[in-house]
Formats: sequence, structure tokens, C-alpha cells
Amino acid sequence: MAGFTEQLTPVHFFSHGSTMMLGEECPSADHWKTCGDEALANNIKGIIIMGAHWDCLNDKIMVASNPSPSKSPVSYVDPAKYMDYKLNPDIPTAKRCVRMLSEQGFEVKEDPTFDWIHDTFLILIRMFPNGCPPTTIISMNARFDPHFHMKIGATLRPLRKEGYLIVGSGGAVHNLYRNKWAPMIKYRDNFAMETPPETWALEFRQAVSDVITNNSGPKLRRGMTRLMKHPHYREAHATDDHFMSAMFVSGAVGDEEDIGFHGKLMAEDWELTNMCNSQFSFGSWETDRRQAISST
Repeated sequence: MAGFTEQLTPVHFFSHGSTMMLGEECPSADHWKTCGDEALANNIKGIIIMGAHWDCLNDKIMVASNPSPSKSPVSYVDPAKYMDYKLNPDIPTAKRCVRMLSEQGFEVKEDPTFDWIHDTFLILIRMFPNGCPPTTIISMNARFDPHFHMKIGATLRPLRKEGYLIVGSGGAVHNLYRNKWAPMIKYRDNFAMETPPETWALEFRQAVSDVITNNSGPKLRRGMTRLMKHPHYREAHATDDHFMSAMFVSGAVGDEEDIGFHGKLMAEDWELTNMCNSQFSFGSWETDRRQAISST
């Protein structure tokens, strides 16, 4: 993997949206595919991903190490779009992640029975439709402490120098209780917009974009944690699970060495009226580090 010691791989924060994002064509899906194509063209070593649907109690986190995982069912999607897709768990890297996290004081262990959930394999199928790269899934912790999850990302950040692609799969605005479900349930139309998004969704969506696109390095980390104190945060996230992968990502791309690499909003879709699926990418395969630093 020559060359990765001189350049950090990009990092992505993806809003995976509803299950229907697996089957419907949209700008977000196009961007996921572009990111996957670029990763393959640059010979990535593997994927390290944190989703939004696997968390552990007390102070624990876990790393998936099931050599033959199955997939949880995906509602509102033709099974042909995911049932035959072969998952590719990266057991050696899972064990390595456990060691790295343990050395930093995390209460972490492998989970050899974990079956994959749509929050991760939806993204992988969209990014890599012709075959899944070696993939390691990191759980969340159910206390949903932003600094805790940021430290997970910071701990695994060195893997970017070896050709691993770090991905967070969650949501920029993701409150299932405030979505408008009728068009999806009645007509299988997840993108219907009978009314504009509500003010709280628009305001928090803008706040997330402002923090990500205007900050880098440690400032990004501080900005992301402050978003959980935003006056519209609880309306945008009735539960914290879909925002923790954003903290994981900011840990992975918020080091002093990352100063100058601002996130970019690459694609976006509104689903169910009030769910904003923003797709952010940090860095690129062509980025010249000296130019990025000189621009700050």
C-alpha cells in the first residue's frame, strides 16, 4: 500500500435515511457510488464504519467479528436489491481495532455473533455494488456521549494512513417521530414533499452544514459537540443514535494534522418531508496537503 503513509484517506459522514434509500435513485446514492468508485481506484485496504443501529450498554463498545454474518430484513425494499449481496467482514482488522481501542482505555471486545443491519450494508451496497471490500463495524455506546464517540474516531484515525476508509452512517436531521410517513406507506414515495420541511429541520440542517464546512481540525471537533446543545437539536434528533457517527467522524478527521481539510456537502435529499439526508466528505484522493494547509 505504498503512498498512504504520505496522505490520509478521505473520511465520509453519510446520512443513510430511510430503508428506501437502498432502492431508490437519488443524488445521495449517486454520491455514495462515486465515493466507492474512487476508493476502489485508489486500492483501499478496507472500510471502518460506525452506524446508528448498534449500541452497547454501560461503558462498553464492541467490534463485529462474525465471519459469516446475515443481514437484518429491510422494509419497503425489494429483497433482490440486498439478499444476494455478499458481506465481507474483515476479522484481522476487527481484532486490530479491539487492540487499538483497548490500549486507549476503552472497555471493548469482539462480537462474533453480530449480524449486519441496514445502516451499514445499505451504504456498502450503494458504494460497492459489485462487491463488498473488507469491512469492520464499530458499535456505539448507549450513553451517547459525544466526546466518547469522538475519541473512538480519534483512536482509529491512524488507520487512514494505511489506506483504510473511515465512514460514519447516521443522519444530519433524523427524527422518525416528526417525519410525514403517509406518502411512503400509501404510495412508496419517500421523496414526496406535500409541504416544505418544518423550520426546526431547516435550521438544524443549516447548523450542521455550517459547522462542517467552516471548521477543520480541533475546531471541527468542538463545533460538532456543540451541535448537541443547539436549540433545535432535540427536534432534529429525538434520539441520539443517528448523530453519534458524526462524532466518530469528527474524531477521525479532527486532528491538528487535519487543519485545512474542511468538509464539503456533496449531495442531499429530503425524505418524508422532515428528514434531511446530507452527505459530507472530508478530503479527497487528489488533495495536496501543502495546498490545504497554506489555505487556512
